[in-house]
Amino acid sequence: MKISVIVATYNRVDALNFVLQSLEAQTDHDFEVVIADDGSRADTKEFIDTFKSVSKLTIKHVWHEDLGFRLSLIRNLASAQALGEYLIFLDGDCIVQPDFVSQHRKLSKKGYLITGSRALLNAVLTKELLSWSSWDFKRFMASLLRYRLSGGINKFWPLTIKLGDGSWRNYKKFVWRRIKGCNMACWKVDALAIGGFDETMTGWGHEDADFVFRLQNMGLIRKSGSWSTEVLHLYHSINDQSNAAENARRVREKILAKAK
Repeated sequence: MKISVIVATYNRVDALNFVLQSLEAQTDHDFEVVIADDGSRADTKEFIDTFKSVSKLTIKHVWHEDLGFRLSLIRNLASAQALGEYLIFLDGDCIVQPDFVSQHRKLSKKGYLITGSRALLNAVLTKELLSWSSWDFKRFMASLLRYRLSGGINKFWPLTIKLGDGSWRNYKKFVWRRIKGCNMACWKVDALAIGGFDETMTGWGHEDADFVFRLQNMGLIRKSGSWSTEVLHLYHSINDQSNAAENARRVREKILAKAK
């Protein structure tokens, strides 16, 4: 099964650099990277071109003009260029563990989608990590307990213990909680069947919940990727959430229509 990792980014080269390095260090090499660039400046393209020239990864860069927060559209454009049968959605500020692709592959199953989890890093730890000359997972894990005790990261055990597959991972119905677009996976044919992400949902917030709801509404079973696929979410300032309430209202409207 060929996998495409769709990495969403916007004007954050330092974080994207470490994310791509972490993907380069995967134990499973049978995947491509498609960067979904929501209108970054020229320095992002320059960085990606340079990284591609020395990397063993297969990388595509899909860009559109910066006309505001249009994550749904750029994810759809990137997905259209993906050659993989299976899509893993990742954010460009989420560093992955070496077995990230392998764990997603183990959990993948026809008729299912995966919603993964994240470990949140605070501003101090994020600054420390990005000061390193390169990403080093072993170095990070060697200090994980210290990071946790100091409050630099909000999780310890899910990064040290990996649990296998099982029916306990399956959600019985749609629930809003724990849907993170920064770590999510589904079959490309299923994404296409629902028309991908809703491109009319612009601005930050809830396009991921809408995507998951429509996949489940089509009959797919949502499976949790927690304790298996955790990503390290680098700190960033809060996004403009002025559209979040309207986006949430539209998702609730679809949920209520389904319930009738």
